[in-house]
Amino acid sequence: MDYKQELKAFFGDNCLFDEPMAQHTTYRAGGPAEVYVYPKTREEWSFVLKLARTANVPLRVIGFGSNILVSASGVGGIVCSTKRMNHVSAEGEYVRAEAGAALDKACEIACEAGLGGMEKLSGIPGSVGGAVYMNAGAFGQETFDSLEYFDVIDFEGRPATLLKEEVQHAYRKVEGVQDCIILSAGFKLQKGDFTQLIETRNTVLHKRIEKQPLDFPSAGSVFKRPANDYASRLIDDTGLRGLSVGGAKVSEKHAGFIVNFNHATPQDIKSLMEQVREKVKEKHGVELELEQILWGKFD
Repeated sequence: MDYKQELKAFFGDNCLFDEPMAQHTTYRAGGPAEVYVYPKTREEWSFVLKLARTANVPLRVIGFGSNILVSASGVGGIVCSTKRMNHVSAEGEYVRAEAGAALDKACEIACEAGLGGMEKLSGIPGSVGGAVYMNAGAFGQETFDSLEYFDVIDFEGRPATLLKEEVQHAYRKVEGVQDCIILSAGFKLQKGDFTQLIETRNTVLHKRIEKQPLDFPSAGSVFKRPANDYASRLIDDTGLRGLSVGGAKVSEKHAGFIVNFNHATPQDIKSLMEQVREKVKEKHGVELELEQILWGKFD
């Protein structure tokens, strides 16, 4: 039995073949994943990891796909979705969340429990695992600010709990997480005023609607913030709002976003990213660093 049939026998309906990644990324673009599975328990993760090693095929992990661009030719091997791992709970001053839970859900539960420290992360469209993986943040608050620990399993199938202090982290960067799979996370928060927290959360959600192009598929901020500046300001100042390649364009509402406004291909989006980087470098001498992750082969 080849590895695909073994996965199908083990996962049943939670194993899909040639699954279009456009359905699993917020860009709504991307070719097929050879195999797409939904592991939930540690045993299921161990099984799929061991099989990937034995069959010598690549294994990738996806949460909400809100920071990933997949090429038109798709990806070989196994893509594991954390979507079935979505439990969140608040107890005392802690919020514990599985990797596939919406980060926004964890923020909402924290605020409703009168716990402060995550309210400004409200509305970030990713999963908890994705947020920990890249130290996602907004409005001056980062995931690692309130994170206390996270549970992982390495590619050999060995589980571990990592404390925040043991992990090198900075703006949109976490060292060493590429070598493991994040399963869940624990956040230590502070007792706060319930009304104030809900108000802050609502303000943040409103600002997102007001300032971000939520009416078109996108994957949020395309580039990391350069030192002492903003990528969106540099892009705007270079006159690139509305610049388009095929069905992709630099949002007129927020220059830091590339939107899929008309059936953009992954290559349209990638080419536009490159044009923006080149033109900003030409005008400002600043090399914008991609915040988004590219999967597969591009021209």
